[in-house]
Amino acid sequence: MLALAPALLLLVAPQEPNAAPLPDVESRARAIHRRVLTLDTHKDISPLLAREAPSDPETRERFRNAYDPSVDGDQQVDFPKMRRGGLDCAFFIVYVGQRANDAAGFARARSEAFDKFDAIDRMCARFPDDIGLARTPADVRRLHAEGKLIAAIGIENGYAMGEDLSLVEEFWRRGARYMSITHNKHSQLGDSNTPEEPIHGGLSELGRKAIAEMNRVGIMVDVSHAAKSTMMQALEASTAPVIASHSGCRALCDHTRNLDDEQLAALAEVGGVIQIVAFDSYIKDPAPRDAALAALREELGLPAEREWPRLLADEDGSAAAVEAKIARYRARAAALPAGLGPASVVDLVDHVDHAVRICGVDHVAISSDFDGGGGIEGWRNAAETFQVTLEMVRRGYSEEDIAKIWSGNTLRIWEQVAEHASR
Repeated sequence: MLALAPALLLLVAPQEPNAAPLPDVESRARAIHRRVLTLDTHKDISPLLAREAPSDPETRERFRNAYDPSVDGDQQVDFPKMRRGGLDCAFFIVYVGQRANDAAGFARARSEAFDKFDAIDRMCARFPDDIGLARTPADVRRLHAEGKLIAAIGIENGYAMGEDLSLVEEFWRRGARYMSITHNKHSQLGDSNTPEEPIHGGLSELGRKAIAEMNRVGIMVDVSHAAKSTMMQALEASTAPVIASHSGCRALCDHTRNLDDEQLAALAEVGGVIQIVAFDSYIKDPAPRDAALAALREELGLPAEREWPRLLADEDGSAAAVEAKIARYRARAAALPAGLGPASVVDLVDHVDHAVRICGVDHVAISSDFDGGGGIEGWRNAAETFQVTLEMVRRGYSEEDIAKIWSGNTLRIWEQVAEHASR
């Protein structure tokens, strides 16, 4: 069994993300952040990414804000935000939603997947001075040395391959360097973390063949979203190290998407890496905050937030009173105790700390799930990426360990999987 890594010496007490850091801590953190290569393993995209905007001025502006990565617009990750926050590299995700495991569903998923591959290619072709596609860790380092931003590709949900194993190699040719077995709901490859009732008892036979094919061509096996049974069987089935591209620690937040300590230790034992995700409900239990907010709404006579637009329609002249109630609600919600606040960078690094204690610092990394539901207080978008480094410096992490967590561990696994495939 894997020996646990020594606990980190926490030299600086963690603070809330909005607390003013000591000047020497912040300046040291900024210097470290400039030197390390930062890599986020999960950023979702639209198939309209980088498409030319319509000619109509009003539509054009909205379209560019939503889909043009060169614009500091509505996306959580775009080139200006990456530059501002010092986020060097992101895995742009070819995600397909889970539907029926039948021929029609597989055909639709395949088409959607290739639309997103095309979108990533289009982005890199339109903006070659800003960003390049990395097919190897050497590409990542080269592009970084050239001062460019870096895109890599991951596939979320092996549903996209249907029952055609030859597509695994085709995905690799298009640049995919990891693929998850499932998303939400069970796929043809294995059981998901939801629903609880399994259909395969873990991996399906096709799932085992898909893992063997990923090992052969050099695609990292991703166990995020998988049921525990699927995840543990994938560790046994894969002959190369495995990742959990965007997950949390179940010991700190009891969500079925997260990995318990047995899973964390098993992942590290086979040389794998967990990329801790900045997704609110995966790193902090929302139930206490939800209960407090519900009680506050009841006290103020407000319904659920989804009903507010109807109340504000002013059909009976009551909009002003509703607006006043909403303002009071928001002010009091903002003043709730820290323990009832939304998840923050502090909570994210709590999960990093826990994973390091169980797995060792060589088996932990970071992901955002930006533009797919991710984002927490202190790291709402790529422009705030420095705040994660700052919190790790506050905790006493060395520059060497911060470099491992931000990119070194993921690049090492990527290299090992590629080397395994070449043999």
